[in-house]
Amino acid sequence: MAEGKRRNLNDGPVWRALLSLSGPMALGILSAVSVGLVDSYFLARLGGDALAAVGFVYPVIFTVMSLAIGLSAGANAAISQAIGRGESDDHVVRIGLHALTLGVGLGAVTALAFGLGDAGLMRLMGARGAVLDATLEYTTVWAFSFPFLVSMMLINAVFRAHGAGKRAAGVMILSSLLNVAATPLLIFGWGPVPALGVTGAALATLLAQVGTCAVSGWLAWRAGILRTCGSPSKGFGGSVRTVASVGGPASLSNAIAPAGMAAVTAAVATLGASYVAGFGAATRVESLLAVPLLALSSGIGPVVGQAWGAGLTDRAAQALRQSVLFAVGYGVLAALALWLLADPIAGAFAAGDESRAATAAYLRIVGWSLFGYGMLVVGNAALNAMSAAGYAMAMSMVRVLVLYLPLAWLGAWAFGYAGVLGAAVIANVFAAGAVLVMARAAGLRVADGAWIRRLAGAVPRNRVAPA
Repeated sequence: MAEGKRRNLNDGPVWRALLSLSGPMALGILSAVSVGLVDSYFLARLGGDALAAVGFVYPVIFTVMSLAIGLSAGANAAISQAIGRGESDDHVVRIGLHALTLGVGLGAVTALAFGLGDAGLMRLMGARGAVLDATLEYTTVWAFSFPFLVSMMLINAVFRAHGAGKRAAGVMILSSLLNVAATPLLIFGWGPVPALGVTGAALATLLAQVGTCAVSGWLAWRAGILRTCGSPSKGFGGSVRTVASVGGPASLSNAIAPAGMAAVTAAVATLGASYVAGFGAATRVESLLAVPLLALSSGIGPVVGQAWGAGLTDRAAQALRQSVLFAVGYGVLAALALWLLADPIAGAFAAGDESRAATAAYLRIVGWSLFGYGMLVVGNAALNAMSAAGYAMAMSMVRVLVLYLPLAWLGAWAFGYAGVLGAAVIANVFAAGAVLVMARAAGLRVADGAWIRRLAGAVPRNRVAPA
């Protein structure tokens, strides 16, 4: 079946369905991560005030992204389950249209509220003087991108729910390329294009979002997965409730992580600026290493959603089981690489002997728990796809608010930087166990006794034990 049409992800091996969605998404997510690095690089050329200004805006960016990711998770759950149940094309299309209408509305309201209150919010966060002026230059333009960002991510979710992984990744790559190309042009100017400074960085983001939203919408329309249909408003309330029941908890789950990381960074700051620099450099490296895991979390949602909608519980469990195995295997290999290469990696990402030492220590120690973070993100995506977002939210809240954050502050006070690293390891290892428990509570038996024995080699698959 051609890319972009409805695709039954319940046909064929589970691993093939996961790979067909997650493989392209790895490139898409990597391109999205690169945008932040490019923005920081060019804004740094304008001076410290410009770079600090965008630093104040980043928490708001993460909040809006959390809203968009949550709504995308809700749309994926509703659409993929409907496809799995064999609902009519018109019904599936209506769910996508309803989700998009909800997203545009929430994005517009959020943009209006932020546009009216951005000055007060930035002052509350600590922006003052020239930094505040630069921050408001950015936010005045950037706020207009909210509805387009949410719309683009929802269309991306619709593509993935239909099994169109390549188009979903292509949308992300296109957005990144447009943003990266426009950023230096609008910041510094060239020919007839004036130099707009910080405003240019925000305008580049806005134009990239508008352009990508238009292209992705056209592709979805052409593929027939977003189109006019009979009685387009039919079932709108039910669709909104379904999307919101997953999107609300999923949005909160995604917002918890950056908020918790900011609070943990504050704990590290009590140890000195060099530790903050080293900690920040290490987490940037970690975000790059997490790209395959995030790609897998994008792919597992549609696979589990369609299986769950079709009543194929064993197939949904198999998808999560294979994803967990990948997270463990990849995590161990990444930890070994970090153990051996921590010093040269730290030298490339951090400056100063103390900062480099802090970066290397994080990579060597916390790297061994990367598998737990990987299990968390794929587990959350699977639970969201099953409309069990409450379980995913509970895991994220306990991991960050009950374990990581208080243990990081306590560890910094009692053991210094090593205490913060220990808190990260404990939180990630907890996540690994919590995924297995929550999945079972939601109806997926991921690690039963027979599977564990096979994994350990105690009972060969193709042989019958003698009586």
